[in-house]
Amino acid sequence: MRASSILSVLAAAALLAACGKKPAPEQPAPEPTPARQEAPPPPPPPANDDAERRARDAAEKAKALRDELADLIHFDFDKADIRTSDQGILDRKAAILAANSAVRLRVAGHCDERGSDEYNLALGNRRGAAAKRYLTGKGVDDGRIEVVSYGKERPLDPGHSEDAWAKNRRDEFEVTAGADKLAAPK
Repeated sequence: MRASSILSVLAAAALLAACGKKPAPEQPAPEPTPARQEAPPPPPPPANDDAERRARDAAEKAKALRDELADLIHFDFDKADIRTSDQGILDRKAAILAANSAVRLRVAGHCDERGSDEYNLALGNRRGAAAKRYLTGKGVDDGRIEVVSYGKERPLDPGHSEDAWAKNRRDEFEVTAGADKLAAPK
């Protein structure tokens, strides 16, 4: 019986060996390879940043100068005299015009709704001419300033009160040429 016991022992050992064996570890799924990303473009050289900043600053300054040239002045009822409070606005316009000899202006005189059409057209013309005289007195060439009158035809405020009328008694300034490259006065 020895042979059969040896066979039994060997079979049991083989069985135990087969059962005691650890299963092979599972291989993890391969990680997906990331999509190839293009490297971001290199930043422009600092000179470009400076040039862009300077161009942006120049454009902002030119816009501010155009806005100053467009600032309105106002008049008292039935008057065409430049008010003391508006002289600073005109002085600034004269300085900008002196620094920019190609700039041309149109001064449009306006009135409130009171008075006849003919009277207000004449008063608007006197108001525009007063601003032109002031600017030419500061050294601006007479040929660079055109005067028109709209009388009471183009009110800023359509109201019928003193506040509305005060807004409508004005000179408007429009740049008609030379505003593409404005230089600040020195």
